[in-house]
Amino acid sequence: MRDDLPTLAAEAYGYGYPLLQDLHAVDTANVFNAFAHQRSVPDTPNANPDLLYSVAQLDLSGGPMWLRIPETGGRYHVVQFVDAWTDNFAYVGSRTTPDEEREYLLVPPGWAGREAPAADIIRVPTMIATLIARFRTGPGVTALQDALTVERMYPQVPLDGLPHPQSGVPDELSFLETLRRSLSAFPPSPAERRYQRRFAPLGLFDGGNSPYPTLPRETRAALREGLDRGREALEEAATTDHAALVNGWTNDLHAFDYNLDYFELGTFDAPQWTIPDREAAHRTRAVAARTRLWGHHAYEAVYPTVHKDRDGRRLTGAHAYTLRLDPPPPSAAGWSLTMYDARTSHLVPNRLERHSIGAGSEGLRADPDGAVTILVQHEEPAPEARSNWLPSPPGEFHPVLRIYEPADELLRGEYTLPPLVPV
Repeated sequence: MRDDLPTLAAEAYGYGYPLLQDLHAVDTANVFNAFAHQRSVPDTPNANPDLLYSVAQLDLSGGPMWLRIPETGGRYHVVQFVDAWTDNFAYVGSRTTPDEEREYLLVPPGWAGREAPAADIIRVPTMIATLIARFRTGPGVTALQDALTVERMYPQVPLDGLPHPQSGVPDELSFLETLRRSLSAFPPSPAERRYQRRFAPLGLFDGGNSPYPTLPRETRAALREGLDRGREALEEAATTDHAALVNGWTNDLHAFDYNLDYFELGTFDAPQWTIPDREAAHRTRAVAARTRLWGHHAYEAVYPTVHKDRDGRRLTGAHAYTLRLDPPPPSAAGWSLTMYDARTSHLVPNRLERHSIGAGSEGLRADPDGAVTILVQHEEPAPEARSNWLPSPPGEFHPVLRIYEPADELLRGEYTLPPLVPV
């Protein structure tokens, strides 16, 4: 068994990484069962100037919770539901439901008590879950955020909170101990539980006291070797597993298709949006947790990114470029192109305070044939070209094109983004 332990531990690292990464993020929030609101676009890497976010960490160990979503007056919005394993299992918003005030009962695993009418129920796969609400920016958005609420059905019932590893476990095996405790607290689907049994020799299903403080030195060394191997494999996958470049753009439509078991309102249990091979799904899930925790399915929104121009050269403010969208990206809820500094991934300061340009931009002009040509450059252009100008930094940059509720032709790969053309 000693020869098998490193390989098994390496597999367990990739398998358990999303669960532990999720629980770490939940623990960092430090507040349960209430929304925390982003009131302005933050000065953080990859900030989205189109949307304001409201996030709630749920602990349903005390019973069901009510979720209330306000009427938005036609404003784009979505509430994304993520379980402890980072699976997206529901969406409620512009794409899925009428624009009216709505109320849902969020039911924990195994709940057999009083329920609301069936149409109002969303079943949550794990006791811990995350809600991520996105509202398009603009006047009145903070009032909509304030009207978004969660409320416990039984507030007097104590909560279990997050599991904690047993003390005395060697630091190099803390990953396995944390995973052991978390697997017990947040079991996945029956199919996943059958898959998990392969990790039994690692001690992940030992109840009671942790097996790791008393392991022989040779066994500890084998487990440490496997965890290091698994960590290296994930880092390699995180830098290499991505969609092929098309005209300089990366646009991975299936980076979050690893949910295979729980499909509530707004999700699609269909071959196009699932990865049938569980081991491949686990690898995709681990890479997503490592690079874009809590990202959503492409049928809700896609975020193509471009780093190189038509000739394969890195984008830089030393040059000017045009991007001719003919036609503009097909979508039900609009699109925007946002500029980021390649070195910091921050939004780019400029005199116009214009960080993005798109379908909702005031004064954006279309070409006579209906296409939209965007001028991307550092120097301010002539006044007649300013309406379609996206300012770039003097150094290297990478724009991100966000497309909300993309149309079927885009999701089928029939719409191809054009390259940025040097002027």
